[in-house]
Amino acid sequence: MTARDLQVLSKLDVAKTQLYHFKAIVIAGMGFFTDAYDLFSISLVTKLLGRIYYFDPNSNTPGSLPPNVSSAVNGVAFCGTLAGQLFFGWLGDKMGRKRVYGMTLMLMVICSIASGLSFGHTAKSVMSTLCFFRFWLGFGIGGDYPLSATIMSEYANKKTRGAFIAAVFAMQGFGNLTGGIVTLIISAGFKSNYDAPNYNDDRAGSTVPQADYVWRIILMFGSVPALLTYYWRMKMPETARYTALVAHNAKQAASDMSKVLQVEIAEEQEKVSEVAIDQSSNFGLFSKEFVRRHGLHLVGTTTTWFLLDIAFYSQNLFQKDIFSAVGWLPKAATMSALEEVYKVARAQTLIALCGTVPGYWFTVALIDTIGRFAIQLIGFGMMTAFMLGLAIPYHHWTTKGHHIGFVVMYAFTFFFANFGPNSTTFIVPAEIYPARLRSTCHGISAAAGKAGAIVGAFGFLYAAQDKDPAKRDKGYPAGIGIRNSLFALAGCCVLGFFFTFLVPEPKGKSLEDMSRENDDDEEVQTTAVVGIERALPV
Repeated sequence: MTARDLQVLSKLDVAKTQLYHFKAIVIAGMGFFTDAYDLFSISLVTKLLGRIYYFDPNSNTPGSLPPNVSSAVNGVAFCGTLAGQLFFGWLGDKMGRKRVYGMTLMLMVICSIASGLSFGHTAKSVMSTLCFFRFWLGFGIGGDYPLSATIMSEYANKKTRGAFIAAVFAMQGFGNLTGGIVTLIISAGFKSNYDAPNYNDDRAGSTVPQADYVWRIILMFGSVPALLTYYWRMKMPETARYTALVAHNAKQAASDMSKVLQVEIAEEQEKVSEVAIDQSSNFGLFSKEFVRRHGLHLVGTTTTWFLLDIAFYSQNLFQKDIFSAVGWLPKAATMSALEEVYKVARAQTLIALCGTVPGYWFTVALIDTIGRFAIQLIGFGMMTAFMLGLAIPYHHWTTKGHHIGFVVMYAFTFFFANFGPNSTTFIVPAEIYPARLRSTCHGISAAAGKAGAIVGAFGFLYAAQDKDPAKRDKGYPAGIGIRNSLFALAGCCVLGFFFTFLVPEPKGKSLEDMSRENDDDEEVQTTAVVGIERALPV
């Protein structure tokens, strides 16, 4: 007896696209909307934090966060996210996807609000409080990765499963874009009411006291979309694959999916019991059987996500620094604090609108046509090409009159990250592992990605510093410069390209076929080599 013999699963695999699919996309997707808003909005306000809390009246340049503080503020949420992905991924397989789903969302809501209320009488205490709440915000965000991906994959039919999971992840693009728009609106509103001279004209007066409200409002706004979808998350039924294959409750699985699919489904408790006692599929994460069947897959999903996130988060978090270095943003001393926030947000919003968001939706449109494997290879390849196109003639891009060309090339790296490995590394781990380990393995893969994001957040901050002290940010040691950093990021993409060959192609296959839960006793004896073969796109 194998999982393919269960009617409730076969009905899900062949179900037509229905309203419940779109409801699931929105409910799960709003979590990712919030995730992206919360993770990337911090990069919009770090320059403002430096001006407010680290102002030096004797300096010719506006205040900036010290290296250790900047690293902590930018990277602490990723540390929390890594821990949350591992913990909630494991918990989702132990307690069920639905029971854990609400916990992560409420944690995000509470910590988004708390981040904006960070308190203290000194700069150190405010930054410490902010970092504390952003760690736990990241912890909640981390749980959303394995749970949202797993829930959507287990609800979807096999024909359009890739597009549905990609659509959930694509909400991250809208979250990124909304962060920029919200920042534009808030900074413009405060600027019109509390106009201030630029830093060169009045060092102290260039940052009005009311600017302290700006970053707080921006961070707290992240709680709104999450709060709006909490009720609907609690109303979602548990996925049939968890209920039948992990909890072994055939009656509940049939009842839930009968309501969702609006068809009659037999309970088949005897078949579920037979699947449950089949020892060939009851191996654990640390067993030899898991290593034999899925060991190379796990190496593939972890390494590709790790390498992708080094490049992706380095670019995302430090756009403002790169734009300043190539001259697209004016010198900080020629702007007031609120004007700088506005122009940083404008630049990042333009990149999100032209490169980030379209890339996600190209993936949604094409993933079930050309497959995950091809999209990931194309993405890594094109990211490498565009990064080298920025790095090799870097001095050309930094000269006056060539800044627009740099921005266009930079936007294309984001486009091919999202129409590429940033989407596929999220999708594939939700499709290729057994139901009882699916959330855990997705969490492990995602945590490897966040380890890469931490390397990017902490490493790029130092590596991108210029060797010339006059061009270096205050307090930082000499680095290898932005040009050489772009070469390093291109190298990560090349490695990601080759590690992609360890990842199988799930296009058009059921989850049980990919995880080999449909293998009978004879098929279980096949070698691990067969497990990594894939159907290459025609």
